[in-house]
Amino acid sequence: MKKEQFFSRTSLRFRRFSRKGYALFSVLGREVLIGVLSVAVVSHAMADGISVDTELAKDTVVREAQTLDDVVVVGSRAPLTEGETARMVTVITSDDIQRAPVTTVNDVLKMATGVDVRQRGGFGVQTDISIDGGTFDQIAILLNGVNIGNPQTGHLSADFPVSLEDIERIEIIEGAAARVFGASAFNGAVNIVTKRGGDSSVGIEGGSFGTFGGNGRIAGKEMSLSAGYRQSDGGTENSYFRQSQGFYSQNFQLSTFNFQLMLGATGKRYGANTFYSAAYPDQYESNGRYFASVDVKGKLSDAFQFQVQPYWNLNTDHFQLIRGSGVGENFHRTNVVGGKVNGHFDWLLGKTSCGVEIRNESIRRTFHSDRTEYSLFLEHNIIYKRCTVSMGVVANSNTGYDSRFHFFPGIDAKYRVWKTSKANCDIFMSYNTAFRMPTFTDLFYKSPTNEGNKDLKPERVQSLRVGGKINSSFFTLHSSLFYDWGTDMIDWVMYSPTDKYHSANFRLDNRGANINCQLSIINYQLSSLSFQAGYCFIDQKRYDDVVIFKSNYAMEYLKHKVTLSPQLSIFHSSLFTLHFNVSYRWQDRQGPLYKPFSLIDAKVTLEHKKYEATLSLNNITSYRYYDLSTVRQPGFWCMAGIKVKFL
Repeated sequence: MKKEQFFSRTSLRFRRFSRKGYALFSVLGREVLIGVLSVAVVSHAMADGISVDTELAKDTVVREAQTLDDVVVVGSRAPLTEGETARMVTVITSDDIQRAPVTTVNDVLKMATGVDVRQRGGFGVQTDISIDGGTFDQIAILLNGVNIGNPQTGHLSADFPVSLEDIERIEIIEGAAARVFGASAFNGAVNIVTKRGGDSSVGIEGGSFGTFGGNGRIAGKEMSLSAGYRQSDGGTENSYFRQSQGFYSQNFQLSTFNFQLMLGATGKRYGANTFYSAAYPDQYESNGRYFASVDVKGKLSDAFQFQVQPYWNLNTDHFQLIRGSGVGENFHRTNVVGGKVNGHFDWLLGKTSCGVEIRNESIRRTFHSDRTEYSLFLEHNIIYKRCTVSMGVVANSNTGYDSRFHFFPGIDAKYRVWKTSKANCDIFMSYNTAFRMPTFTDLFYKSPTNEGNKDLKPERVQSLRVGGKINSSFFTLHSSLFYDWGTDMIDWVMYSPTDKYHSANFRLDNRGANINCQLSIINYQLSSLSFQAGYCFIDQKRYDDVVIFKSNYAMEYLKHKVTLSPQLSIFHSSLFTLHFNVSYRWQDRQGPLYKPFSLIDAKVTLEHKKYEATLSLNNITSYRYYDLSTVRQPGFWCMAGIKVKFL
């Protein structure tokens, strides 16, 4: 009887190495001789039995033991992976974005439990983004690590020049982070990381309230160019909008230097309804943004690396309190020119970073002002076995205040309790301080409904956070507690029902907790089911006795927020995949004008290798809610779209 020899093999001697994707198969069934080592490669192994980490699958729903430990995140000035960094960083991936029932970057941020997104009008045509009870002026908005915030007002900082197709991931850092990102990261930071290369595509969409739009993206190995346009009637009175954006990114290498060039532009025209005052329903606004930066990275030795990053950001704003009447009309042109130099070196006692950033901010037209900020950074990271400790200080001086240097230290620590091949558990602690200058609007803006205060003091905060996270192949759990001691915090308030809004300083403390978990319930052959849930609680304590009729921002914090999101994928194959995603959000905002409400959104995606069709149903119960003051949000909103990919 003939017996088949499964493990009969010949020897193969390497003459040269190959990096081709098919290189592994050329040695299957042979004995590989590398020097004096002999490695037997089994010729009849099942794919599931190969204990080699391959490229991440495009569908995160069916991904099992993959983690983000090897992804470099922006939790410190030295480049550290998520597994090394001493801060908790929430990461929303491109696959999470693709599956979720979202249409804008602002919608994506609603997925994060600790993030408060207060939008005016549909599609987030103007959006205030804050973290853990702070305000929209207290966070840094970054694009690939470059600060694109608007010093005129944080109302306009969320005008992103990128589309959802450009985004690789979004990183959210909670708590004061001035020693990493500068003074604008008073209460946290949002960093959008764009893709390098990827698919080229073109897509169109349309739906309720006369909404129509399109987006195109051309991608090469180290280049990306995208542009998009969207318009709508808005769903409520005088809330129509016309918006466009464009983004170009190019990576290239010269000698030992790596360059990244970024260019971006946005334009918006929209009816502002009752955006800033309920007494004026015929408000109008148009905004423009033009952005450019160059990121140069290099190294003088294997131990010492450096980064140089000049940037420019021009913002234009035209507002009319009563469109066409000249009442309350103003123009602003805000120009930001800056640059930073950062160096870090590895040595026996860890990773040490130092840097300097200079940023000039100026505003013209309705009022004139300019100021220059100087920041000096020093940080040291100790990574030893299971522990990471990051400590540092920022020295900040601003010509718009007293031109003296003020020092703000901080420390972050992480301990990895345990780690296996399929799971790990970390605990975190951080204490940081920060300082933030008032915006130009806080200081100088005047209108029939608002009055700034040129004598405002800069905000100061001490921020304490403790938390932990567990990551495994099927379960993820993040939780944290925080307490922020705020001094001279800025808010716009009314002292009586007939008064204007005034900007003023208050002593406010924010404290709270949040918890997030994600569970992979079913992951079998062609189907998968996962579930994500989160809860955030915030409480505030005010120390002065000034009687206030109404707060507009800082004291109207999001007291409770609950998020639930089941995700189902079926028929996952080489031909197509069908995805179902439902998002539930319940929130309760502090303030006499707000009532708790629930929103349900859903999205169905049919994904093919060369095309993708989507159907999004937003606010399915058609609940007419308010995110901010008297600005009523649209009801049920349906959108359908199709995208063609060019691989």
